[in-house]
Amino acid sequence: MYNDFTGRLVSALLTSDPFSLRLSPVLLCLLCVLSSLVDLTTACPPTCFCNATDVDCSGRGLLSMPALTHLPVSARTLLLPNNHLSSLGPGSFRLDLSNNYLDNLPPALFKDLGNLSDLTLHNNSLRALDRDLFQGLVGLRKLDVSLNGLSDIPLGLLDELQGLTWLSVAGNRLHALERAAFEPLANLQSLQLGANPWECDCNLRDFKHWMEWLLYRGGKVDGVECTLPKDLRGRDIRGVPVEMFNYCLQLDDENRGGGGPRIPAAGDLVPVPDCVRRRYQPVSVRRAIGTVVIAGVVCGIVCIMMVGAAAYGCIYASLMAKYQRELKKRQPLMGDGEGDADPEDKQISSVA
Repeated sequence: MYNDFTGRLVSALLTSDPFSLRLSPVLLCLLCVLSSLVDLTTACPPTCFCNATDVDCSGRGLLSMPALTHLPVSARTLLLPNNHLSSLGPGSFRLDLSNNYLDNLPPALFKDLGNLSDLTLHNNSLRALDRDLFQGLVGLRKLDVSLNGLSDIPLGLLDELQGLTWLSVAGNRLHALERAAFEPLANLQSLQLGANPWECDCNLRDFKHWMEWLLYRGGKVDGVECTLPKDLRGRDIRGVPVEMFNYCLQLDDENRGGGGPRIPAAGDLVPVPDCVRRRYQPVSVRRAIGTVVIAGVVCGIVCIMMVGAAAYGCIYASLMAKYQRELKKRQPLMGDGEGDADPEDKQISSVA
């Protein structure tokens, strides 16, 4: 509409009489204003809806990203959910790319979008993430990669996302997570981990410790429900006593020495490791063990005392026997002395 009006206005200026040409500066100013309005109204991708700050291309059946040159200068949000996108060019940016068919994102795709605060890759076909994918997203606060096919979170992927406060990796194929991959997230407040096939073995021990530290700092975790081993299936690993993982330290020492059993990795067709078969001992049992140890020490001391007493008795008996033998040897001498004794003493002895 504005283009037709502008064209008619230009034609009128060119065909007008000299009197009207004296008014042409005013008309030219009006033409400039109308041209700027045309630029503002046409700076919106076809089939999308634009307002002052948002460009909404949701559910438009798009096969490729709209050109950035078609976006309004004042746009701060680009919405692209529920389309048919299968790839992104290295120069593209986005906020919401959920419900598409993305299966491969090039490294450093978002490196020029340092002001991006929210990034949603929910419900796509991602099987892996390059460790440099989020390079440059220093202002990112929310990241959603849920409902994909991710089997691991590579080390270094989250290193530059120190300002991240909300993260979701729910609904993927994660069996375990590396603690070192999440340690850079010093400001994380909420972590979504549900609907993954977690294997609660020694490989998840370090991440469990980090998760407990996150909860201690006031963070929130939706849950890590174990699928393996069988005796922990359906239980949240947050409720599994940490003592059950103490045996993993011994396994680590044996593995470093080269002579111990290997800790099974996720997906290995081997028996469940002993670190999850070891049962937690109640406090009463541990106290009973301490009591048995103390009682054993006391009994040992008593036995030593009894042996000492027996030895003393044997020595005493030996000395008494020796004394009796010497006493018998002296009896003849004692008999000679009786002849010289007083007759009254002999009479008393006979009466006795």
